[in-house]
Amino acid sequence: MPELMLDLDRSSPVPLYFQVSRQIEAAIDAGQLAPGDRLENEISLADRWGLSRPTMRRAIQELVDKGLLVRRRGIGTQVVHGRVKRPMDLTSLFDDLARSDQKPTTRVLDRELVAAPAAVAERLGVPAGTQVLHLERLRCAREEPLAVMRNWLPADLAPVLTAEALETRGLYELMRGTGVHLRIATQRIAARGATAPEARLLQVRKGAPLLTMERLTYDGSGAAVELGSHVYNAETYSIEMTVVER
Repeated sequence: MPELMLDLDRSSPVPLYFQVSRQIEAAIDAGQLAPGDRLENEISLADRWGLSRPTMRRAIQELVDKGLLVRRRGIGTQVVHGRVKRPMDLTSLFDDLARSDQKPTTRVLDRELVAAPAAVAERLGVPAGTQVLHLERLRCAREEPLAVMRNWLPADLAPVLTAEALETRGLYELMRGTGVHLRIATQRIAARGATAPEARLLQVRKGAPLLTMERLTYDGSGAAVELGSHVYNAETYSIEMTVVER
């Protein structure tokens, strides 16, 4: 672990554990502590900085809860990538990751024209059995699995939404390139445990908590042009929103 110098104000009303966790977080954000760096054990850190062991333990746990540190048996406490924070805008995950220098990559797991199941057809406002393009992709950030994304889209987008294009560009960028005007979306966010296939793809245990997001996107004419059903690793992903008084 790189040598960290903490500036602790022991006369401050701000608890010491909070000061420690914020300063370690700042070191991670600044790159002073890089992903994969190991921290000394809590006893050594407490002794070095003149803190009680419960104070040090709580400071570390704050960072574990935020997804900035992880405890691994036989290895110790390590720095991991900061949690991906995504604003509530009508943007694709690929674009959000690229803008925040998260180096997104995509693996296309499935791409085929299918007859729309009744539930999908109802959401898209088309007759059951209408041919639609079904996509399933694994999205990674800095080579770490982040999300499994399933989408159903109008079949006439298939020539543009090739596997090659989807591996290097965002879905919404490709759709807009065809003249589709993405105007508004309804979105539902929930949580559930990972299924066995999802756990394998996201490299988590079966039943691990996942964030889920279902999004129905409409174009300028009011027609539904995308139904998305995505799951995210809850340890590394969060959604931020601004709440305004009306």
